[in-house]
Amino acid sequence: MNKTYRLKRKDISSQWHIIDATDQPLGRLATRISSLMLGKHKPTYEPHLAMGDYVVVINSDKVIVTGQKFDQKIYYRHSGYPGGIRQRTFAEQMALDSRRVIEKAVKGMLPHNVKGRTLFKRLKVYSNDKHPHAAQLFEKSQKSKDAAIKKTVKSLKVEKKSEVQDTKEEELSGLNKMTKPQLIQFAEEKEIKIVKSAKKADIIIKIKDNL
Repeated sequence: MNKTYRLKRKDISSQWHIIDATDQPLGRLATRISSLMLGKHKPTYEPHLAMGDYVVVINSDKVIVTGQKFDQKIYYRHSGYPGGIRQRTFAEQMALDSRRVIEKAVKGMLPHNVKGRTLFKRLKVYSNDKHPHAAQLFEKSQKSKDAAIKKTVKSLKVEKKSEVQDTKEEELSGLNKMTKPQLIQFAEEKEIKIVKSAKKADIIIKIKDNL
C-alpha cells in the first residue's frame, strides 16, 4: 500500500541564493525573492513548514519602478500617537535607505504570522555589491559543481553501457547470416567451447547464452 510522503522538519535543507537588483523592477524582484524564501520552487514544498532558502540581494540602490511610481508611490508609517502618521515618497525612501524598499515589498508577500517572521530573517539586502556571505554562496556553488560532475560521469557511464549493448546486439543479429565454420571461428575468438559436430542452430544458441 502506497503512502503519501510528508517532509519532516529534520529533513529540511536550505540553500543560499544571490540576486542582483540592478535594473530589476521592484514588484517582479520581490515576487522572485518571496518565492525562494517560501520554498515553493521545491518539489517537497510543505505549506506548514518554514522550508525556504536564504536570499542575498545586492545593489538595492539600483532597483527600479515603472510608470510614475518613483515620485507618486507613498510609504506610510505611524508613531502610535494621535496625529502621528508619517509618509515618504519612493524617491525619498531610496535616498534614505534603499534596502527598506525591497524589505518592505518582500515582507508584504510573506505570511503575516510566525512563519512569515521566521522566513523574513533569511533575507539579506545590501545597497552595493559587497556582502559578508561569500562563504555560504561558495559552499552552494561547490555543491552544484560536484553535482554537475557526478551527473556528467553518470551520463558517460550510461553512454558507454549503451554502446556496449548496441555492439553486442549487432554481433547477435549477425549470427544467423554466418556459416557454420564462421560461427565456430567466432566462438573460438570469444573463448566459447563448441563441439564441431553440433548443429548450426545449437551453436548460435550457445554463443548467445555465453555473450
